[in-house]
Amino acid sequence: MSKEQIDKSTAAEELYAEAGQWHVNTGGETIHAKRMPGKWRTIKWVSAAIWILFFVGPYVRWDGRQAILWDIPARQYHIFGATILPQDFWMLSLLLLFFAILLAVVTALAGRVWCGFFCFQTVWTDVFTWIEEKLEGQPAARRKLDKAPMDFTKFRIKALKHLVWALIGFATGFAFVSWFVDAPTLWVEFFTGQSGLTAYITVALFTVGTYVLAGWLREQACFWLCPYARIQGVMIDRTTILPTYDFHRGEPRGRVKKGQKESERTTGDCVDCNQCVAVCPTGIDIRQGQQEGCITCALCLDACDSVMVKLGRPIGLIRYASLDELEGKPVKALLTRPRVWIYTAILLAAISGILYGLTALDPMELKVLHERAPLFATLSDGSIQNKYTLKILNKQNEDLEVRISAYGPEGMQLMGADEPVKARNGFVSPASVFVRVPRQHLKAEREDIVFRIEATRPDGQVIATERTSIFIGPKPRP
Repeated sequence: MSKEQIDKSTAAEELYAEAGQWHVNTGGETIHAKRMPGKWRTIKWVSAAIWILFFVGPYVRWDGRQAILWDIPARQYHIFGATILPQDFWMLSLLLLFFAILLAVVTALAGRVWCGFFCFQTVWTDVFTWIEEKLEGQPAARRKLDKAPMDFTKFRIKALKHLVWALIGFATGFAFVSWFVDAPTLWVEFFTGQSGLTAYITVALFTVGTYVLAGWLREQACFWLCPYARIQGVMIDRTTILPTYDFHRGEPRGRVKKGQKESERTTGDCVDCNQCVAVCPTGIDIRQGQQEGCITCALCLDACDSVMVKLGRPIGLIRYASLDELEGKPVKALLTRPRVWIYTAILLAAISGILYGLTALDPMELKVLHERAPLFATLSDGSIQNKYTLKILNKQNEDLEVRISAYGPEGMQLMGADEPVKARNGFVSPASVFVRVPRQHLKAEREDIVFRIEATRPDGQVIATERTSIFIGPKPRP
């Protein structure tokens, strides 16, 4: 066996040995994590507060309607002043690409920040366990209550807790549906039995799903249902900054001995108090190294720092650090990492495409289809006629009376456009027109012709768009 094979075999054995020390809760116990105040707990609550927008967003009004409304039946998606139709859905692909790459770059730089601070599963579970703590008490009291026989007191506390959980689940489902239906209208129709079956089924599914995932499964959803925990290992490297236990400073562990002077201590800074484990929402021991269950919520940093402060020792025994930093190797600057530049380029390309799409959205869209059979017709007076089908897409919130005009070769006449076309909002309205040009005015077999559509909105604003097509005729006479 070569030296390289021996090294790989030894490394594999070390990994297996380390993995054997990991504690992965397979659902056999309920984790009652301890809550401790601190910097990272505050940051966690602030970041979780972003989800308030999920509940209040549908009630923001803009120009007389819901500011953000995903109107699927009408195939219209309103984002403040912009109305996006299925034809513009390429921007959604860029938006999804942007967030996917953003997730990758954040993971590569700082681990599972999304999981620890923003993920809806993490946030809702945190809220559910906070309610549980308020009703049932601290972890020790909750464990005692779980083991106690059922009596009226236990039934009352448990029933109230599950009722609050179910109400939060219902509020979550109702808020989700509100993004797809006008929110004030939904309140009236839903509670008077006038909403569609889809709305009731969706709310019911979200109520049950939220109740089960955040109330019962909790960290099990992260362990066994979420694929992100599985793939994060290939997204981080030695330079990724993660919540890390400084084993050089902490080992060997040892309890604090009464009356012992600091100069007499032969142990590391870790006093084996297990507070880092007690506050972990997934129940892992960060001192055993990086694990699948670590969601990088940094609550163990608060717990460890509070103990270090009480003992008069430096904080940061558990801190955000990279493997290179712990091993004393030079830490690469952020801008010297190739993946940062690659991710940044993709992010900029995606966001540029989205901004371009939003700024280039026309209030009306025009497509011109030239008749193919025949390409042209020669009339009795010698003039050449082409037939066109105009497809007018109205992206406004109201129906419009659209006037059609065209300009091109000298002497051109537009036929069939005397009356305006009624364009329904959100739909494509077709119109057939004919264009005649005296043959003597045609200088080539193909000449450019420009169609213009114009409409006046109820507020008096005139909107218009143009599309260039071609006029086809016979070869010019010599």
